[in-house]
Amino acid sequence: MKCARCLLQLQGLRLQGLRLQGLQLQGLQLQGLQGQSARSAAQHGALLQSSSQPHMLRNTQHQVIRRFHRSPINDKNQPIPAEFIDEDDNKKDKSLVIHDDLFEQVARETKTKATFNKVMEVFIKQDVRRRGHVEFIYAALQKMPEFGVERDLAVYNKLLDVFPKEVFVPRNFIQIMFNHYPRQQECGVQLLEQMEGYGIMPNVDTKVLLIQIFGVKGHPVRKYQRILYWFPKFKHTNPYPIPKNLPEDPVDLARFSLARIADDRDAKVTVYQLPCTDITESGEEITLPHVVGIQSPSQMELLAQHNPNRPVFVEGPFPLWLRDKCVYYYVLRADPVPPEEKVEEPYDPERSLAYPLQLDLDLDRDLGDEESFDVEDLDEGAVFAMCMTSQGDQAVLNQWVSGLQQNNPILGWVPTLFRLEQGPRELQGAHKTKSDHQHRPDPQTQREEEEDEVSVEEEPRRSQEMKQ
Repeated sequence: MKCARCLLQLQGLRLQGLRLQGLQLQGLQLQGLQGQSARSAAQHGALLQSSSQPHMLRNTQHQVIRRFHRSPINDKNQPIPAEFIDEDDNKKDKSLVIHDDLFEQVARETKTKATFNKVMEVFIKQDVRRRGHVEFIYAALQKMPEFGVERDLAVYNKLLDVFPKEVFVPRNFIQIMFNHYPRQQECGVQLLEQMEGYGIMPNVDTKVLLIQIFGVKGHPVRKYQRILYWFPKFKHTNPYPIPKNLPEDPVDLARFSLARIADDRDAKVTVYQLPCTDITESGEEITLPHVVGIQSPSQMELLAQHNPNRPVFVEGPFPLWLRDKCVYYYVLRADPVPPEEKVEEPYDPERSLAYPLQLDLDLDRDLGDEESFDVEDLDEGAVFAMCMTSQGDQAVLNQWVSGLQQNNPILGWVPTLFRLEQGPRELQGAHKTKSDHQHRPDPQTQREEEEDEVSVEEEPRRSQEMKQ
């Protein structure tokens, strides 16, 4: 009954006038709505005023007016005026510090392990959430050789500690299947691949950090398991291992390299010249390079049997990589002997007892077996000696050949030719010599000289044509 009376009163008020009725309905609604903001009350009044038009009265006779509730979420989606936007936020986004510059700022004077650890501590203290940690780790991996920590396991573990913990761990099999957080996992795999490239074996601390960061089923943990499986298998497979720390002295490094190339225990390494500085009569200082050579007794026999009418050649430089260092060597060799001049020597069975050079086995052959084999014999000529020097010019190599002549007197009658290629920059030096600039004129001046010659040749031709 009370609801019907309220509806009749509302209908009578609406018939009196649209404006008066709208104001009364606004008052009633404002009294009923307590605790709402003034903005929402104004919206209710506008809605009621629009519903009080004559064409809506017929539909509202048998309906009960309902209130409209506004969700507070819509207030957050409203556009914020430009005057309320803080300009400092845009400046912070634009002024992001590049991680490479962070390493340069902290380590301005010296680049050591302590300064590298200091850079990581500065990055960790900047933000608790470790935002930008992937970019920082990639930059740190590139900077590690400059700081000399590319082979330090403790630094790699501390670099793994930069990752946030228990954030990238997959929670179900779907996340495991779809590569949960792929960018972070690729970064972790890249860190382990760099450790693998430098031959660093991870330890238990590395495993604990990887499980805390990526979980047991993450790709970095699988990479860690593969390293633990394969590293012990390939640790002692190389019969000629290279030490981790190569000698810094160029003479010692040349001795080690030549003994590795020769692969003959009877080969003898001879130092023909040590690096030193000499002062000429004019007062100029000359730096003399080192010259280290190697020759075995079998090579001396081959050189003694060489035909003096045929020349020998000095060729090089040829590169040899020892871990991260590249050295260059030269060889003294001859052209292959023609077939008509070859003399077959009788086979000596006692020449090599460990490895027989000839096998005479009577094996039962089938009719389908072929006795002929398509084997291409390529004779490249004999190599008589090898050497290493820091300056690969003809004058230095002449000293090496003259030193070989003491134990190989045949070199005094055999002509020696040099087949030297353009050596690397380490051998030639950082700057070109004056002779190079004299022998190699500027291309622009060379063109001008050619044009002058052409013009000089054309002038007499023109004079002859005029006389005719």
